[in-house]
Amino acid sequence: MESRNRKVLLIAFAITLAVSGSALGQDSVAISVAPSALRALEIGNTAAIAEGQKLKIEGLVISQNDASFTVRDGRGTETVVVVTANTQIKKERKGWFNRDRSVAATEIRRGLRLKVEGRGNGDGQLVAKNITFDEQDLKTAEALESRVDPVESLAKSTQELAENNQTRISEGERRLDQAEQNARQLSGQIEELSSVANTALSAAKTAQTSADQAETDATTANDRIGALDDYDIYSSMTVHFKPGSARLSAEAKQEIDAMAQSMREDLKGWVVAVEGFADSTGRTAANRSLSQRRANAVIDYLVTKHGLPPRRVVQPFGYGSLNPAAANNTREGRALNRRAEITVLVSKGISPTQRTASKEQ
Repeated sequence: MESRNRKVLLIAFAITLAVSGSALGQDSVAISVAPSALRALEIGNTAAIAEGQKLKIEGLVISQNDASFTVRDGRGTETVVVVTANTQIKKERKGWFNRDRSVAATEIRRGLRLKVEGRGNGDGQLVAKNITFDEQDLKTAEALESRVDPVESLAKSTQELAENNQTRISEGERRLDQAEQNARQLSGQIEELSSVANTALSAAKTAQTSADQAETDATTANDRIGALDDYDIYSSMTVHFKPGSARLSAEAKQEIDAMAQSMREDLKGWVVAVEGFADSTGRTAANRSLSQRRANAVIDYLVTKHGLPPRRVVQPFGYGSLNPAAANNTREGRALNRRAEITVLVSKGISPTQRTASKEQ
């Protein structure tokens, strides 16, 4: 049962990440969710850190307790982080007149993207020396809490319903056994005993049928909740950029136009994820910024040219020179790495029948 609860929690957390970016658009709070992050929810690899090993990690907080929390990076690796009295925790604030400030460990919560620097201990955990996170990411994590809790409550209610049904079945069987024992003690009333037994048996079958139907409904509800985090790739494409540029070429716009025209207006439960990339030329920070601008350029074009609803957009993410599509030691390879990848995802839990129909067509 604990494993089942954990699965439901992970599912609720992922779907909340997928939808809360658009729901919070009025407060300028967006959420970065890439297809790789959705796939990472299916399999988590726990990192074992050697004692005394220095390590820096960056990722999302997926669980926490009083003295530690677990961070999952973009590759799906999970690291247990221990917070001590000597841990320095800072919240980075953007703007000329905003200064970074130290905060308490209570500010750390599920869904928060942060960076951790520290050393490994004897238990394979990372003892944090410095923890930093962006003020905007903290607002996003706070918003997630208000969306994860209702999903968890729904899962618990469904589970309690199934358990109550099983209890009722057991109680009905116990009462039936007692009725049969009492009937055997009635001498000289064979016909009446048979009638009572048949009636009790019919009632038990009716109760069993009702309980089976309730259990089936509960299983269906659980499967539907589980499918909310299960996404199909509806379509995908890649556009390329000139060196140092985030401007869409005429050819790239034509490719995006063709993809936008293929989207069905009546398609339910779909979102668009855009990831930007750069080659290895230049500094890491500059490449990260350039790749982010490339992803933003694609989203801006889809919204302004094709009227893409902002609620359908997962916040664009820039990987810099990470995850290259080809080697960076040739001109052709670098050209392939200056790109933006566009993926249309459809939730199985929200629109299972329509998704199937669209594939058949």
